Amino acid sequence: MTALFADVLGQQRAVALLEASLRCRRLAPAYLLSGPEGVGRRLAALRFLEGVIAGPEGSSLLRRRLEAGNHPDLLWVEPTYLDKGQLVPASQALDRGISRRSPPQLRLEQIRELTRFLARRPVEAAGCLVVLEGAEAMAEAAANALLKTLEEPGRGMVLLICSAPEQLLSTIRSRCQQIRFGRLGADSMARVLAAAPPPPCPDPPELLELAAGSPGALLAHRLQWQGLPQGLVDRLQHLPGGSDPIEALSLARDLTDALDGEQQLWLLQWWQLVLWRRRPDAAVAHRLERLRRQLLAYVQPRLAWEVALLDLAGLAA
Repeated sequence: MTALFADVLGQQRAVALLEASLRCRRLAPAYLLSGPEGVGRRLAALRFLEGVIAGPEGSSLLRRRLEAGNHPDLLWVEPTYLDKGQLVPASQALDRGISRRSPPQLRLEQIRELTRFLARRPVEAAGCLVVLEGAEAMAEAAANALLKTLEEPGRGMVLLICSAPEQLLSTIRSRCQQIRFGRLGADSMARVLAAAPPPPCPDPPELLELAAGSPGALLAHRLQWQGLPQGLVDRLQHLPGGSDPIEALSLARDLTDALDGEQQLWLLQWWQLVLWRRRPDAAVAHRLERLRRQLLAYVQPRLAWEVALLDLAGLAA
């Protein structure tokens, strides 16, 4: 492994393929970096783009510019929320108080912007470069538009970062060189986490299990855990142990008042694991899975939680 990719840990096969492309200067017009969230795909994309522009040895100045999003020939596109007629990137939604009840999307207008960017004359690089993060979140119209762009990429290059490549059109996958990333082993996980700020309090054991070999996922789970209102987890822990129906209704109210849709789905995922580790019960697991589907299907969240918590109290009675 060259110094260019030295901080991409636990992904020897993926890095070897990217290094070979740079070394031989046989660059494909499109790459698909696929694999679980939080295992180094985004970092590898940045390092690869550094090598494309500056050569296999890279450049520290260029690295800082790419990481800051300050390069005229790079367009970084991510899924967005639609708020008051404006597209808000997913990474900015929390700070801007955007409702995250529905998942973000890559939209047709974003793909059109991407196409225009690739057609322009580059300023510093040999060609314009685009990273499409969360490619699995493309709407159908956006996917069809991207396919047309990939058929005639010109001198530019497109990198798709995707956690569910099976959700992409097969014709899109066939036009990309796929680079697969895997989950990290224990040693690589430990090295990545050692460089991250320590949590303010010890992680509950479920977080590491939920992360399943993804350091990025563990850091995201920590943020979700730390953002939960005090006392809410303790109240949830006592269910479904034959709880008072009034308490179940009160908990549903407080939970939906305090948490947005994304937080509710995360808390449900954590709770499913806690209950299964406590006592495997297929009926409880199926009821919680139904609640998850209802939350994703835009059923009124408070009503969905009320009915689910009452049902769970009845199962435990």
